[in-house]
Amino acid sequence: MDDAEPLQIRPMVLADCDRVAEIRVLGWQFAYRGLMPQSFLDALSAKDDAERRRARFAQGDGSSVVNLVASRGTEIVGWAALGPYRDGEVRTEEAELYAIYLDPRHLGTGAGRALMQEALRQCVTLGHDRVHLWVVRGNARARRFYERAGFRADGAEEPYEVEGVSVPEVRYVKELRG
Repeated sequence: MDDAEPLQIRPMVLADCDRVAEIRVLGWQFAYRGLMPQSFLDALSAKDDAERRRARFAQGDGSSVVNLVASRGTEIVGWAALGPYRDGEVRTEEAELYAIYLDPRHLGTGAGRALMQEALRQCVTLGHDRVHLWVVRGNARARRFYERAGFRADGAEEPYEVEGVSVPEVRYVKELRG
């Protein structure tokens, strides 16, 4: 790991699926330790996640989801996904940051901030005025990160349950214009 290498943000490609899946699983296992049952986190499979990602790429699902990766040299260190805000099953004109994860070894290196900045820039480029995201209520580290990026909790909560354990999510919002 060389954090001195310049960080690059680019669109995700099919060849990135294995590493993105690994980052997602590592991210969940790091961020949700103590918030979700450890048995659930231990059972997460990067191999299965990568297979699902490759299948979606092969299908060209026709959605307007944007996947970005952050890399230093040849190593992918982070991933973000964004697209239309989902209000239940309905996609709206507003944007949603579906995910942003870093390999935990790269936390605090600026990679997350750069990935967030590019994700927000993409939202503006796509014509969105507002972006939403959902975060596990107990994930204080992520909530601080989002608040530093200008997001604010808007009071909405969504129930989420993992193996019988309540893991509620809180909605955050950021205005992109005005």
